[in-house]
Amino acid sequence: MVTRLSATFARLRRNHRLALIPYLTVGYPSRDATPTLVQAAAESGADAIELGIPFSDPLADGPTIQAASQVALKSGVTVAGALEAAAAARTRVDLPLLFMTYLNPILSYGLDRFCRDAHDAGVDGLIVPDLPATESAALRGAADTVGMDVVFFVAPTSNEAGIDAACRAATGFIYCIAVTGVTGARAELEASVIPLIHKVRRHTKLPAVVGFGISRPQHLAALQGEADGVIVASALLDAIARAPQDAEDAVRRFLTRLRPSS
Repeated sequence: MVTRLSATFARLRRNHRLALIPYLTVGYPSRDATPTLVQAAAESGADAIELGIPFSDPLADGPTIQAASQVALKSGVTVAGALEAAAAARTRVDLPLLFMTYLNPILSYGLDRFCRDAHDAGVDGLIVPDLPATESAALRGAADTVGMDVVFFVAPTSNEAGIDAACRAATGFIYCIAVTGVTGARAELEASVIPLIHKVRRHTKLPAVVGFGISRPQHLAALQGEADGVIVASALLDAIARAPQDAEDAVRRFLTRLRPSS
């Protein structure tokens, strides 16, 4: 089945171009900001957008995303509110939208209900960092029923069995963690990321997308021809934090500078 994600990666691959996937925390820097920021990102070179549902215990996230989540939670953003924001964003853009959330909010909302409502809101895929591929059958079944992709993580510390399990379970793409540790902008890519991509290639034909630490044009240049895309999260949120009253312009300026040819 051709999905927004698969069509996007196929087009970019034909053009020898990395997918640029910015991450935005829903409800940050203000409760109603997300649809406008999604549109700004789409108009500034984004090929897909990851929307983080704020959660009180984000184990995989570093200080920047934790702080953004706290701001959103204090303003009253809930799972239902994130669904509403995604639906509003979908009316403005046609590129793929993915939810990044933890398992607890999904289970609290209701697994089947969450997948159905996310699909109805125009969300194309799910990223759940605390759900191992080997324990994901229920979520994958619910997502597959409505035609949503589920993305799984591999890390430099993953063994061959773990990489194989993630690749067998995933649809959409494989999320390759570029660093050992939590999210956060880094000055340099770790040397282990390219060998990790090569390992993934041995197990699947799905796109390999690199995240955690991506923050500079040099990172994109280093991954050109190796990865199929990059996810930019903390560095973009840091840019928004420096100008929260002008977040739309901050998004446009950051993404344009990250990939000037966009």
